[in-house]
Amino acid sequence: MLTIGVDIGGTKIATGVVDETGKILDQIRTPTDANDPASIDRAIAASCNALMSRYDIGAIGIAAAGFVNSDRATVSFAPNIGWRNYPLAENVKALLANDVPIVIENDANAAGWAEFKFGAGREVTDMLMLTVGTGLGGAIIIDGRLVRGKFGAGAEVGHMQIVPHGHSCGCGHEGCWEQYASGSALTKHARRAVVSRPDLGAALLEAAGGDPDNITGPLITKTAEAGDPLAIKVFDELGHWLGHGAASVTALLDSELIVIGGGVAETGDLILQSARTAFKNRLSAFAHRPVAQIELAQQGNDAGMIGAADLARQ
Repeated sequence: MLTIGVDIGGTKIATGVVDETGKILDQIRTPTDANDPASIDRAIAASCNALMSRYDIGAIGIAAAGFVNSDRATVSFAPNIGWRNYPLAENVKALLANDVPIVIENDANAAGWAEFKFGAGREVTDMLMLTVGTGLGGAIIIDGRLVRGKFGAGAEVGHMQIVPHGHSCGCGHEGCWEQYASGSALTKHARRAVVSRPDLGAALLEAAGGDPDNITGPLITKTAEAGDPLAIKVFDELGHWLGHGAASVTALLDSELIVIGGGVAETGDLILQSARTAFKNRLSAFAHRPVAQIELAQQGNDAGMIGAADLARQ
């Protein structure tokens, strides 16, 4: 059965037809306005209608950044889109030309499922996915099943407190993991570092035109790949915090594999080695237990679309 996967991003919506092997047969990308939820409904429906006119579609899965209710039809809350108890599935279905089932899924869950079924996790049964973007999302697979929690808001690992009285988080608390292990954390750390360590930060600051506020994730990546010591150091710090927090999750879940995905993870070895080292240093009873592998995701930017489509098929 062919299904459609929809991945709603902050600036665009990616909609694709996906087969049973996780292959994308066709796709449409459209811009989106995060401040206008109704326009998002219309954009999703228009893309789905266009694809359904060319393919026989059995279901639609929509990956959304936010807390998805256990009914898998309503977005209870989203930090970057004006969704509050928003009936996303119902709204989109009302605009479709064909009557097909619609399933809403948290975007990190969808990406994690894509990696589990078709990517880095296809040989394991128990997996933790960390999506490192602006924030830090997570997906948990136990014994081949996606963990959503009783109320649909499970696996929000980015909001575990790992530093008591630490940095303030947008969720309203302090010391959350994503404040130390995310794209936003990387940028903040680099901006502070070029001021406190001008001896190391000269190249990065010069690349930013002399203004720390101009330092961005892609700029840090570029200078790190060119060998800049400060840029490499802040990536090493990011990897450290990823491994540090992953060890705490592993104490609870005992995952077989930890997969790091999202935009920041595309830097590869800049964070992977430090994440593995910190993970082993923090893992309880390290010398007396099997140690989970930490690997990079394989599905790239299409993971949310592929995972949402496959979960709708389930």
